[in-house]
Amino acid sequence: MAAPVMDTCHVSCCANRTPNVVSWGRGGLIAFGTCNSVALYNPQVLIVLTCHCPETQLVSGGSDNNVVVWEKQDGKVCVIITSLAVPVLACGGDDSRVHLYVQLNGQFQRLLTLSGHEDWVRCVEWATKGKNKLWLASCSQDCLIRVWRLFAKAATEPVQQTDAVLKMKENVFQVSGDGEFAVTLETVLAGHENWVYGIHWQPPCVKGDSVEQPLKLLSASVDKTMILWGPEEDSGMWVELVRVGEVGGNTLGFYGCQMSPDGFMILAHAFHGALHLWHCDSNQGEWRPSVVISGHFNAVQDLSWDPEGDFIITVGSDQTTRLFTPWTRNGRSEITWHEISRPQIHGYDMQCLTMVGRFQFVSGADEKVLRVFKAPRNFVESFANISLCACLLCVQDIADLPEGASTPALGLSNKAVFQGDLTSQSSQQDSEDFNSLSNQYKESYFQPLKLTEPPTEDDLLQNTLWPEVQKLYGHGFEMFCLASDSERTVVASACKASKSEHAAILLWSTTSWKQLQSLPCHSLTVTQMAFSPNGRLLLAVSRDRTWSLWRRGNPDTDTEASFSLYANTSKDTAVHTRIIWSCDWSSDSKYFVTSSRDKKVIIWGHCGSGDSVGECEGESVTPCSSVLDVGDSATAVSICPYLCSDQSYLLAVGLENGKIVLYKWRPSEDLSSGSDWSRCGETDACQSHTLTVKRLRWRPRPGRAGHGGNEERAWVQLASAGADHVVKIFNIKISAL
Repeated sequence: MAAPVMDTCHVSCCANRTPNVVSWGRGGLIAFGTCNSVALYNPQVLIVLTCHCPETQLVSGGSDNNVVVWEKQDGKVCVIITSLAVPVLACGGDDSRVHLYVQLNGQFQRLLTLSGHEDWVRCVEWATKGKNKLWLASCSQDCLIRVWRLFAKAATEPVQQTDAVLKMKENVFQVSGDGEFAVTLETVLAGHENWVYGIHWQPPCVKGDSVEQPLKLLSASVDKTMILWGPEEDSGMWVELVRVGEVGGNTLGFYGCQMSPDGFMILAHAFHGALHLWHCDSNQGEWRPSVVISGHFNAVQDLSWDPEGDFIITVGSDQTTRLFTPWTRNGRSEITWHEISRPQIHGYDMQCLTMVGRFQFVSGADEKVLRVFKAPRNFVESFANISLCACLLCVQDIADLPEGASTPALGLSNKAVFQGDLTSQSSQQDSEDFNSLSNQYKESYFQPLKLTEPPTEDDLLQNTLWPEVQKLYGHGFEMFCLASDSERTVVASACKASKSEHAAILLWSTTSWKQLQSLPCHSLTVTQMAFSPNGRLLLAVSRDRTWSLWRRGNPDTDTEASFSLYANTSKDTAVHTRIIWSCDWSSDSKYFVTSSRDKKVIIWGHCGSGDSVGECEGESVTPCSSVLDVGDSATAVSICPYLCSDQSYLLAVGLENGKIVLYKWRPSEDLSSGSDWSRCGETDACQSHTLTVKRLRWRPRPGRAGHGGNEERAWVQLASAGADHVVKIFNIKISAL
C-alpha cells in the first residue's frame, strides 16, 4: 500500500465542555470528545493519534441521542453497533437519587433507589472487589461523595450478638434466579468546596495470576481541585491521600477526571476544555504537573505563520489567541507541537489576525476595534529555550521590551508590565490592606517564567499574555478579515457589511498606525484579502460574488504609496455564482486563485504573457485555468510558495465537509479539456476536519519546523483551521508529488 501523501504532524484540540467526556483506556490511550468527533491521545509521546488504538473497543455517546461502539478493524477504528446492554445499571438523576436497574427478560427494571444526596447526582461509577462485591461511588452538586457497597447475601447469616457493633442499614433486593443482594452505605467523603462533577476508580491491575482493583477513588470538582481518596490500611477509614489543583485564571473548575492504568498519572478536564495532567514522581512521591496538549474550545477562525515559519498563531470563537510551536528536545530527536503562549484572552469572539513582524500581530474580533500586540521579553526568551531557535533579537531590542502583560480588573486591554512594576507589585503585596476596595477587584498579575518546556494551563491563562500596544478605530461593524503586505508596512482590514458604504477596505500604516486610505468597491462583506508577494497588489474577494484588485502607486513619487483600483469583476462579468470565500497568490505574483461556495476554483492572471499581474498595461486579468469543480463548497484555498519538481503549482483546497484536497496546476493554452489540473492527494477520514475548513496556510519556508538538515528542502508544511475546534499541521513531501 502506497504511503499517504499528507502526513499529520500535529493536531491541536481540547475536550468538549461537558462532563464524562474523557476516558483513559487500559492500553494507555486517552479518548476524549472534541466537537463532534473522538480524539485519541497518547500522553507518553505527547501527540494526538488519528485512528490507531491498541484496545479493541470504545464507546461514545452524543447529543444526537445515539450510543456508538467502535471497534479496531485492520488498524482502523470502525463503528460496529449502535446499542449497548449491561446487566446492572446505576443512574444518577436530578432528583438527588441513585437508581439501580437490573436486566430481566431483556428489559431493564428498577429495583432500588438510593437516597442521601441533597442535589443533582453528577456521576456514578462501579468498582469490583473480590467475587461477589461491587463498590459504587456517586458524586453530587451537594459537594459530597458517597461510596456504596453492593454484595450478595448468604442464605443464612449469623446474628450479631454484640451490642457494641454499629451496623449500617442494608437495602435488600431480590433478583429472580440470582438470589438476594444488599446495598449499604460505606462512607461519605467531604473535602471539596464546590460541586463535584466527576469521580473515577483506579483501574484494575494484574498482580501475579489475578486481576485486582485497588480501592482508590479520584474526584474532580468545580473548586478546581482533584482529590485521591482511599481507606487506611489499619482502620479502614476513608481519607484524603492526595490533593492537586490549579490557582488563578478565569476558569470555572473541573468537569471530570481519569486515572492512568498504573495509577501514577491523573487527568482532569476543565470547563473551558483544557486538559490538566499530573504525574507522581516515583523517587520523591510528589505529584507534579505534566506537559499536555491544548487547543481551542470553539471554532478556529483564522491562523497565520510567523515570517520565519517557526510558529503559528490562531484565533477562535472561544475568544482566545493562541501560539503553537515545536518543542525540541534530546538533540532534535523528539519534536512535538505545543501551545506556549496565549497572547490574547478577549471578551469578544475572535475573527481574524495577521502578522506584522516576527513578534507582532494585529487581531480583529466581533467588535469595531483592531488591536495590535507585541511580544514581551519573557516570551522571546521562553520561545528560544523551548524551540531551540538561534538568537532572535539583539540584546538591546530585548532589553527595551516589557517583561510581560497583565489584564486590569474589568478590562479588555493587556497592560504592559515592566521590571519596575514587578518590584512595586512585590512591595505592595507585602504591605497591602486586605480591607481596601482595590483588593476586592484585583488585576491578573503577571509572574515572570523561565520556561524550558511548554507551560501549564494555569500559566497560559495568566503569565503568557502579550501587551496591547495600539488600538485602531475606523470600522462601523464587527471585524471580518485582515491582511498585511510582505514588507509588513501596510495592514488591510474589512468588517461585516450589508451595504457598500460599510464594505470599504481600510489601509493602515504599521509605523504610525494611522489610517492611510479607504478602498470602496464591494457591496457586501469582504471575506478575505491577500497582498501579492511582490507587494504591488492587494486582492479582495467578497460575499457579493466578485473580486477586486488594487495596485500600489510608485513609492518613489508617492510617499504613502496609495492604492488605486486596477481590475475587478462585476455582477455581469463574474464567473463565480455564489459567495467567494477565499483567495491567494502564487509566489511569483503571476497568478491568483479564488474559491467559492459554487464549488469552483479558478486561477486568474495575464494569460500567456508570463508577467506578474499588474505589469502588463492595457491587458486585462482573465481566467488562466479551466474551472475546477471540487465537488463541495470551497471555503479555503492556498498556493504553496514552492513549485513541484515538474514546475507545476501546488494548491490546497479546503471544503465545507472538512476534507482538504491537493491539486497541481500548470498553465495550458487549451483550457477546454481541464487537463491543466491534476489531483495529487487528499486527507482521509481520520485526517480531515469534521466541519468546515476555515483557513489554510502554507509554511513560508521549506522544511518542517523544528527540524534541520539539507533533506528538509524536500518537505513543505500546511496548517489548517476548522470549525470543528481543531488546528492541524500536515507534512507533505513535495519532491514526491
